Amino acid sequence: MVAAVFEAMRSERPRSRFTIGINDDVSGSSLPYDSLGIECEETLRAVFFGLGSDGTVGANKNTIKILGKDPQVNAQAYFVYDSKKSGSTTVSHLRFGPRPIHSPYLVDSAHFVGVHHFRLLESLDPLRVLAPGAVVLLNAPMPPDEVWDALPRNAQEQLIDKNARLYVIDASAVARAAGLPGRTNTVLQTCFFAISGVMPQDQAIAAVKDAIQSTYGRRGPEVVRRNEDAVDAALGALHEVPVPTETTSNRQRQQPIPANAPEFVRTVTAAMMAGRGDDLPVSALPVDGTFPTGTTAYEKRRVSDLVAQWDPDSCIQCGNCAFVCPHSVLRGKFYANDELAQAPEGFESAPLNAAGLPGSSYTLQVYTEDCTGCGLCVAACPVSPVPGTELKAINLAPTQEVTDRGARNVEFFESLPVNDRARVDFGTVRGAQFLQPLFEFSGACAGCGETPYLKLLTQLFGERATVANATGCSSIYGGNLPTTPWAKNAAGRGPAWSNSLFEDNAEFGLGLGLAAQLQTQLAEQRLRELRDLIGADLVDGIFGAEQVSESDFARQYGRLAALEKRLDEIDQPGAAVSAAVADLRSVIDHLIRRSIWIVGGDGWAYDIGSSGLDHVLASGRNVNILVMDTEVYSNTGGQSSKATPLAATAKFASAGKTSAKKDLALQAIAYGSVYVARVAMGADPQQTLRAFREAEAYDGSSLIIAYSHCIAHGIDMSKGLEQQQRAVRSGHWPLVRYDPTLRDRGQNPFMLDSPRPTIPLQDYLYRELRYRMLRNADPAEAERLLDLAQQYVDQRWATYEEMASRAASEFLRDPRRKDT
Repeated sequence: MVAAVFEAMRSERPRSRFTIGINDDVSGSSLPYDSLGIECEETLRAVFFGLGSDGTVGANKNTIKILGKDPQVNAQAYFVYDSKKSGSTTVSHLRFGPRPIHSPYLVDSAHFVGVHHFRLLESLDPLRVLAPGAVVLLNAPMPPDEVWDALPRNAQEQLIDKNARLYVIDASAVARAAGLPGRTNTVLQTCFFAISGVMPQDQAIAAVKDAIQSTYGRRGPEVVRRNEDAVDAALGALHEVPVPTETTSNRQRQQPIPANAPEFVRTVTAAMMAGRGDDLPVSALPVDGTFPTGTTAYEKRRVSDLVAQWDPDSCIQCGNCAFVCPHSVLRGKFYANDELAQAPEGFESAPLNAAGLPGSSYTLQVYTEDCTGCGLCVAACPVSPVPGTELKAINLAPTQEVTDRGARNVEFFESLPVNDRARVDFGTVRGAQFLQPLFEFSGACAGCGETPYLKLLTQLFGERATVANATGCSSIYGGNLPTTPWAKNAAGRGPAWSNSLFEDNAEFGLGLGLAAQLQTQLAEQRLRELRDLIGADLVDGIFGAEQVSESDFARQYGRLAALEKRLDEIDQPGAAVSAAVADLRSVIDHLIRRSIWIVGGDGWAYDIGSSGLDHVLASGRNVNILVMDTEVYSNTGGQSSKATPLAATAKFASAGKTSAKKDLALQAIAYGSVYVARVAMGADPQQTLRAFREAEAYDGSSLIIAYSHCIAHGIDMSKGLEQQQRAVRSGHWPLVRYDPTLRDRGQNPFMLDSPRPTIPLQDYLYRELRYRMLRNADPAEAERLLDLAQQYVDQRWATYEEMASRAASEFLRDPRRKDT
């Protein structure tokens, strides 16, 4: 590119303004350029393709550190990845050699290419960077003698054309055997050193183990041992596959986007997903920067080797699995038996277990291509395992066995009628599974503890929700480019979502709520002005409509559809009312009661945005606040917040936090006018559902504090629901609700929904690495802080129990209500 700039400067009439590296087909400002191969041949160039959270990036950082310790070796590394929390493609570009490296750009011709997930050969083109005679290391979930025929045809052609050597290993199996499912990094790192020969093999393995001790030592000897076992087993599972002279495969690389996607998604979004966004011409991009929503539905990332599989014969149709699914890949539907006449072979169903709906069937559909294999559904299933097995009504099965059939079944499932919301019982977990989620397939971590709450919010209120999202994990997986998980239904209605900053989200959300009120007032004003033209019956029906139940909302949507039609009739060219009609059209949606939600994590709510949060709670305005409490700053790497509990370790509290967790619930209850709930979906899903519905129905400010297990806790994420249960049973996370309207009716507004602690606090704490790390490093201090933490739990429980036994008159009246 630089050469092209100098060449342009040598022309007789050089341009004063130009672009380089951009295909500007709109203003024609681009300079043409050729690729130049000017790198030193003594420099070894390597590119590694992995998936987020598989450890590839971390292992390559360690590789560079290991090689960089040699004073005779110069090293360089660049890492390319998007903002998905897990499952996204990561590309590591490494250079090292005896001479100084002057290449401030990515590797486009590599001597070594590591493809750490077989499916990347099907969705991307990782072998495009092969240099002649290069070596390829492939993680393949099949025997070595089956690998060549399983490759896509274009991959075979590239290997043959470049005269490449191919090595394969089932690194996933090696990692699982070592007790590290999904963490293939040290296995493949060991193979890289063995194949590349950049260091003597014994020396390289010793260096890798030293790096393991340095990286994972604080997590305990068991974690170190498992990683070392994986290293020791790696080379025994490594095989070279001969590359023949002719192709044998007819398999083609998959298109990143299904053919039924909108044109923009098939062209622009697909190119960005495939890592070819830099190749897009300027003319392909939206003029106003607007991107469509709900596009995660087209990704079909296939990030897991194991996916959920439903057994209709043993299922009791409780909906627990769909309720806790972090990525909305489990959907329930009931439908008339006649619909099954068009079902594809293998589509699973069962007679609907519900009174009043004879002749109906039920399906729990697994979106297998979107499943992350987290296993929370299996943990949530209450069905006892089949004797002699661990099989329940939902289980994890190898992806290859179910994906193709699952894709066909999903297509048919989506063709079935969407269940009428007015016929669904919103008050039960079983009923919630039939509500369409409008937050789906996000880039959150597998087993995420936050996203089920966002999904539930959209299932209950998504059609009319406005969401202000604080910066943090939820804004990153919620506002990712090029795809977004916030979606809309078939009627084109869905959450209106926006993100401002970290520190002002509460104020921002309050502003959205005030703006919605003004828009409602404008709509009502214009409706009154046009009453005679529109028709008194329709206008009076809109004004007099109750908007409480789903039937109420359905009828109001029907009235607004009739209003739209009537506006078309009266808005004739040159009509005097055209301006008023235009005003009414612009705000007509606000004649449906809006549901304002302010959401974020504990770093926002307890720390950086706490003053704004307090301001909103004190205002009494009718907004809903959802705090997804992971007890650390999760998005930035696990720093301590005021939500971090006593005795936990975190960044900036590596010696154990010595102050207690702020009781945000009691702080809000003190106002007397705020609806407050502390919930834990994994411990009591029914209480969670009830709290969400009560909070939204409350005419005033409401606050829900939701326990959200997180990878920063240092747990097996498939055990997240069990940890939520232990948090409640130990008294660490009491489930409470405070409803000011009960005080007005002479009842105690404070409800303690969880029983007295039944297990000691340490039974909860020491199942998490964030607490064990201190016990490993300083047992005496850990014991001291544990005693204090137990005292805090006991004292808080005594306070809550006393509050739950009070008379209504002992609580502050809602100061906003003059009649109380």
